[in-house]
Amino acid sequence: MQHPDKHTLIIGAGLTGLATAHILRDQGIPVTVLDASGRVAWNWRQRHPALRLNIHRKFAALPGKPAPRSDGAYLKRDTLIQHLEDYANYLRDCIEAGVIVSGIERTPSGWRVVAGSRSFEAPNVVVATGRDRTPNIPAWRGLERFEGDVIHAANVGDLSQYDGKNVLVVGAGNSGGDVLNHLARNNPKDVRISVRYGPAIVPQRVFGFPLHRAANLFAAMPLWMVDPAFALTQRLFFGDLKKYGLTSHSLGGGTRLATDGTAFAIDDGFVAAIKSGRFKVVGEITEFWTDRVSFDCFRTFEPDVVICATGYKTALEPLLGGFDVLNHAGIPKHPMGEPTPGLPGLWFNGFRPEFQGYFHSAAKGAHRIASGILKDSKMGKPAHASPHRRLAA
Repeated sequence: MQHPDKHTLIIGAGLTGLATAHILRDQGIPVTVLDASGRVAWNWRQRHPALRLNIHRKFAALPGKPAPRSDGAYLKRDTLIQHLEDYANYLRDCIEAGVIVSGIERTPSGWRVVAGSRSFEAPNVVVATGRDRTPNIPAWRGLERFEGDVIHAANVGDLSQYDGKNVLVVGAGNSGGDVLNHLARNNPKDVRISVRYGPAIVPQRVFGFPLHRAANLFAAMPLWMVDPAFALTQRLFFGDLKKYGLTSHSLGGGTRLATDGTAFAIDDGFVAAIKSGRFKVVGEITEFWTDRVSFDCFRTFEPDVVICATGYKTALEPLLGGFDVLNHAGIPKHPMGEPTPGLPGLWFNGFRPEFQGYFHSAAKGAHRIASGILKDSKMGKPAHASPHRRLAA
């Protein structure tokens, strides 16, 4: 067992964990980052190779390191991976890879993190494993007897492999919209989209201007202004989508992002495919059969592959279920650097989406955590703490 010291333990070496580690170190707080994977950006490596971020590169900066400019407004998957690798290299002396955390316990002096036969103790623990840790596929009736392929959008691979196939995409939110945009640029035989409600949809660009570039403006607006503004934008650019089967949710797009984390769908071609009849919208899935899927609109479809853009789970319940720190969906109740009431030294970061995206919220939460740790320990900022540094691009 490692002896308790002044280190802060950070669980997760994704973008949130790395950003948190940098900011805490910059404030003179030593850190140890524990990560289950042996490779940086492991989850991004699983995504399809044509993926680009939906957030503008202005908001894809890491603390002290701006995002690369080589891809234009939106970073490619491989550029993002390299961006994270370079950043992790700067922090390599404090990262322990291949450490699978199996338990988090309170101790008289703080917290103990258990990982197999090893344990780590520290006065502060930051959970930074992310909202998108575990792909979620619902347990639909009859799913086990379906003989086609069923995959999650996180593992969709090269979208050209679905050329000539019947494809059912379940969900048309942020990840579903991304899959559909790429399918629209390829040649599947037939595409059906299963949704309960139509998503809030925004164009990627407005008259050539990357819409996400204005994220700070949207974040500063009250929701009672944001929701109708985006509804009007959707109507102006796409018309009435109800006649194509995309009915509206009772909550506006901004409200859904703020309350349950449901992000906007970004259109880069899929709406045109729906309006042309190339893609068709169907209702919710009611049942799987050996060779087909039925929907609540009494239609059926015989897909070769079902792509589930059905969200993710945090998978934090086994670690933290006994502490009453998670809501009904497994999301931390204090998700972005706020103190956890009654549990000093336990922090969460990267679990609340914002208009600016996760890079921005990771830095915001990390600054809160650093301030909280310094305040709680009554350390004050040590003399040896260096000013915020800009890393090499």
